[in-house]
Amino acid sequence: MEGSVSEDMGNLSLFDAHAHLNWFEDPAEAAARSQELGVSALCCTVSPEEYKQARALLSKCPNVRVAAGLHPWFVDEATDADDASEAIGGSAWVGEVGLDFGAKHAYTKKDQLRVFEAICEACSDGGKTLSLHSVRSAGAVLDVLEKTGAIDTCRCVFHWFSGTTEELARAKAAGCWFSVGERMLGTRRGREYARQIPTSKLLLETDLPEAKNDGSPATTIAESLSRAAEALMSIKEDWKPSRARLF
Repeated sequence: MEGSVSEDMGNLSLFDAHAHLNWFEDPAEAAARSQELGVSALCCTVSPEEYKQARALLSKCPNVRVAAGLHPWFVDEATDADDASEAIGGSAWVGEVGLDFGAKHAYTKKDQLRVFEAICEACSDGGKTLSLHSVRSAGAVLDVLEKTGAIDTCRCVFHWFSGTTEELARAKAAGCWFSVGERMLGTRRGREYARQIPTSKLLLETDLPEAKNDGSPATTIAESLSRAAEALMSIKEDWKPSRARLF
């Protein structure tokens, strides 16, 4: 509801490192309302076409950066890796990209790897921020980032990390960042991972809205960030929302 953002958090500047603001029914209004609430966000997209549309809607919003993405769910044998890498590699903000080897999407594993490697090659010249999807594939994502050199030249952010403890240790050692939300922090495993991640590499996220043309108010973003920030500060006393930003 309007005005339900926690009084303790409401005056703080909050940053959403992985949102889908363009999925709101009125993206520009959602961005403007978020700015009023002190919220800035990285708006991740799921295809080059969606990126173009979102950029047209949100590029003039000072509290939003729009990332060029190609979600692994939308990759198959027909996906042209050269076209995808050209469309995405030209942006300083890249996401949502990565791999998904879960049961529903493992059948496109070969094509996902082909396309994700091309994207990372296009990003390896540096100066980019990547928001990474890595369901049952964190090790493979790291392999591609290392193979292409993107892990050394880009700021690599694992969105909603769900890999193994060993994969977490590897990503931490590589200097990766991690964006965590209230749903991740609502699990015992998610809280333990947050404890293990260096404070300087922790960002908040919402991954909201969950579907396109969402009619809910923009305050859902601020409310979710507020709850996640409170949960994270209870885990890591030295973590501060005002410092957890990408821009």
